[in-house]
Amino acid sequence: MNNFDNPISSITSPKNIKRKSVVISPDEMISTEFIQLENKFPLVIRPNVKGIDLLSWSLNNREFIKNQLLQYTAILFRGFNVTSIEEFEQIIAAICGEALEYRYRASPRTQVAGRIYTSTDYPSDQSIFPHNEHAYSPTFPLKIFFFCQTPPAQGGETPIGNCRQVFANIDPNIREKFIEKKVMYMRNFGDGFGLPWQTVFQSTEKAKVEEYCYKNKIDFEWKEGNKLRTRQVGPAIIKHPITDEMVWFNHATFFHVSTLEPKIRNSLLSAFKEEDLPTNTYYGDGSVIEPEVLEHLRQAYQQQMLSFTWEKGDVLMLDNMLAIHARNPYVPPRKILVGMAEPYTPSVAV
Repeated sequence: MNNFDNPISSITSPKNIKRKSVVISPDEMISTEFIQLENKFPLVIRPNVKGIDLLSWSLNNREFIKNQLLQYTAILFRGFNVTSIEEFEQIIAAICGEALEYRYRASPRTQVAGRIYTSTDYPSDQSIFPHNEHAYSPTFPLKIFFFCQTPPAQGGETPIGNCRQVFANIDPNIREKFIEKKVMYMRNFGDGFGLPWQTVFQSTEKAKVEEYCYKNKIDFEWKEGNKLRTRQVGPAIIKHPITDEMVWFNHATFFHVSTLEPKIRNSLLSAFKEEDLPTNTYYGDGSVIEPEVLEHLRQAYQQQMLSFTWEKGDVLMLDNMLAIHARNPYVPPRKILVGMAEPYTPSVAV
């Protein structure tokens, strides 16, 4: 269960955003700018000519898009008049190939069409802490896309941050300790909080769950009442497969009980023993992550976050290893859809 109450106080206010056109593409069909000019983040691509179709343009400019993404980590396509879920999924396919099925789940989502899902289905009054999608998973998407079909009536921004800066914000001694010890993720399913194991593993067969766990070196324990507990050790830092840079990429902070909003945290701690919490994290040897370390990590994420106001038809593309995302509380309606692409399984962890 990942209901968070971090208001991300350091998020840049939309009123303070400085927009400035900085370059025209060689074919002069699009122009680019930055929402946050001083940090060149994120890159905003707009049509420079009326009627440009994002799908067609993406097909013809795939390499340009991917190169810009590696440089700037996040791209906001704005003003292309994307209107349908089908078009959104086709845009993902045009840039990255077929969208992925949402497997080994950690948050509730509704499948709306094809392999397109709602953004996390948490109550509108709650925040979601910054994270890389599926950073806890042995296999994760290298790219994640968001589509604004219905802008929020109020709030509901999807704050984003540059992971290169997050990495630089973390005390080198803390980084080294996590490199040495790694991260242990403990998850419990079937206790009435969080997702049931049948949803997480997309199967009602225990044998298939066990097969997945064996394959991915996840320790599992079936508990009384058809409940399941898993423990999984993974790296805190991995190498980006294209740039070769070291990236802080894990759910050590996101899954830790101390990151939950106080009301939910206290409710869970009063109802469950620590080993039965829906999610929690430890160092890879099972030892406790110090509270001051967790607070340091939370600050490392939060001080890099930037927010922008969603506009109907916006498509946001993130390099999932180089950019993090979150969610602010909102006043409905709000319909932000999500698609993921390019599955990646690191062969060598740092």
